[in-house]
Amino acid sequence: MITWGLSAGGHDAAVSVLRDGEIVFAAHSERYSRRKNDPQLCWPLIRAAFMHGEPDRIIWHEKPWLLKTRAAYAGDWDTVWDHSIRRQISGLFLDKVPLLTVSHHQSHAAGGYYTSGFRDAVILVVDAIGEWDTLSIWEGREHEIYKRASVRYPQSLGLFYSAMTKRCGFKPNEEEYIMMGLAALGDPQRLQQQMRDDIMEVLPHWPFFRLRHNLHRGCQWWLPAETNAADIAAAAQYLYTTVMVSIAAYARDMVGSNNLVLAGGCALNCVTNSTLADTNIYDRMWIMPNPGDAGNSLGAALAHHGEHVQWQGPWLGHNIPGDYPVKRALSVLGMGQLVGVANGRAEFGPRALGNRSLFGDPRDPDIKSKMNAAKKREAFRPFAPVIPQELAGMYFDLLDQDHSYMQYTVRCKQPDLFPGIVHVDGTSRLQTVSRAQHPNLWELLAGWYVMTECPMLVNTSLNIKGQPLVNTEADAEAFTSEYGIPVFCRD
Repeated sequence: MITWGLSAGGHDAAVSVLRDGEIVFAAHSERYSRRKNDPQLCWPLIRAAFMHGEPDRIIWHEKPWLLKTRAAYAGDWDTVWDHSIRRQISGLFLDKVPLLTVSHHQSHAAGGYYTSGFRDAVILVVDAIGEWDTLSIWEGREHEIYKRASVRYPQSLGLFYSAMTKRCGFKPNEEEYIMMGLAALGDPQRLQQQMRDDIMEVLPHWPFFRLRHNLHRGCQWWLPAETNAADIAAAAQYLYTTVMVSIAAYARDMVGSNNLVLAGGCALNCVTNSTLADTNIYDRMWIMPNPGDAGNSLGAALAHHGEHVQWQGPWLGHNIPGDYPVKRALSVLGMGQLVGVANGRAEFGPRALGNRSLFGDPRDPDIKSKMNAAKKREAFRPFAPVIPQELAGMYFDLLDQDHSYMQYTVRCKQPDLFPGIVHVDGTSRLQTVSRAQHPNLWELLAGWYVMTECPMLVNTSLNIKGQPLVNTEADAEAFTSEYGIPVFCRD
C-alpha cells in the first residue's frame, strides 16, 4: 500500500510517500520550483514522488470545509471561494486517486507522535491557525491519539508571535526565527507590561493567555513611535515562553505522561524548546525535524496509517549520489574558506543537517560576518555548531534530550575559543552527530579534528536569504557560479 500525504494551499507545500509503513520520500515544493516557501504543489516535485510509487490513496492535511467556515468568519472570501483540493492538484495526474482528509492539527499531532517512538505521550500542537484550532492538547496511547483540549481562532499564541514578527519588520509565517534571534539582543522587561496591557494578557489558568485583539493581520498600530525592534522581540519571546511553560505543565497533569511531543510551526522556536526541556516537566521530548506545515504532508499520511513508524532521520528528499566529499571539503576548510556540501538525500525540514550545508571554521573571529555577508543575512544572526556526539559534552552544557536536529539552544563552555557559533547570550543551537546516524558527516568532523584539533564546524543552510536550499547538482553548480563559494557534490 502506497500512501501520499499532501500539504499545500497555505505556505510551504510538500509531499510525503509512505510505502507499507515506511517513509520513502518527503520533500518541499520550494526545492523544486525554486520559489521560497512555495504554497503550491509543482510538477517536478510530484514527478519525484512518482519515482517512489504511484499512490493508492492521497491524504490531505486539513478539512477544507472547516477551513472555509473559519475563513468566512474572518472575512477571507478568497479562501472561501477558491480553496479546493482538486483545483490544487489539477494537472498533476492525481485526479483519479482516492482522496481522504484529516484535520490540520491531527496531521501535526500524528506526524509528531508516530515518529517519536513513545508508547504514551502528551502531544502539544501550537501554530498560528489550523482550520479553527490554534493550540491543541492530544493524548497518545499505543497506536491511538485523542484530542483532549483546544484553543480556537481568533485566540492564538502562534498569531501573537507572527504579529510581533511583523511588528519587528520581518515577514510573518517565514521569519519568526529571525525575531527569535533578535530577542537575545533586547531587554525583555522594558516593553513587557505594555505588551501585556495592550496585546496579550497572561492568565493564571487555562488557556493561560488571552489576546486583546484579533492579530490575524498583525499589530502595526501598536506603539508606532517605538523603534527598538530588539526590545519588542525580547518581550514577545519572554511572554510566549512563559505561556508555553504553563500550558506544558497543564497538559502534563491532564494526560499523565512523562513524554512530550511538540508539534506545529511553533515547535521550531528552539529557545522556548530549551526552556521547556530545562524545566524538567517531562523526562523526554520529541520534535519531528519538520514540525511545521510542510511536515503535515507526512503527518497526514501517518494519521491515516495510524501506527508508529521507524524514524531513520530527515534525509528523505532528492538524492545526489556519490561519495560524500570529505577530502575536498577539508582541503578548502583548511585554507580558511567557506565550503558547501550537496550530497545524498536532501533534508526534509527547514534546517540543513549535513547534506545541503555550508561549513566554516568556528574559531575564526570573522566567520559570522563572512557567512552573513555571503548569505546576505542580518549581521546579528547566529550560526549553529555541528559536533560529534561523543565530544559534545566537553564543550556544551547539554540538555537531557536528543540534540541531533538543531532543536535546542545550549550554553557553550568555551565561547572565547569558538566565536563563530556563540550567540550574544552565550548559547548555541547545537547539532550532534553519531557515527551510526550520519557516518559521512561524522567522518568529515573526525577529519577536521585530526587536522586542526577543533572538534566542530559551523553548519548553516546552503542557500542565500530568501531562496530555497540547494536541491540538485545543477543548483549546486549555479550556487558556486553566482556566489563564488565552492560546493562539492562528491569526492
